[in-house]
Amino acid sequence: MYIGTSIFLIALGAILKFAVTATVGGFKIQTAGLILIVVGLIGLVISILLLTMRRDRRDDEVAPVVTERRY
Repeated sequence: MYIGTSIFLIALGAILKFAVTATVGGFKIQTAGLILIVVGLIGLVISILLLTMRRDRRDDEVAPVVTERRY
């Protein structure tokens, strides 16, 4: 899950949690919205962690040192 997908899930969950007042028998829409918000937040945290880990790995690469030989 990437950052865009996580933000979409958070937005969709917020809409379902706070804006929808319809009721469905045996299914709470507000609870489904809360679940989507939590899943989106977890995905966002994981995406950011993976992004920073990849960025740290690229910064650690050091260019090889070339020395001239004397004959």
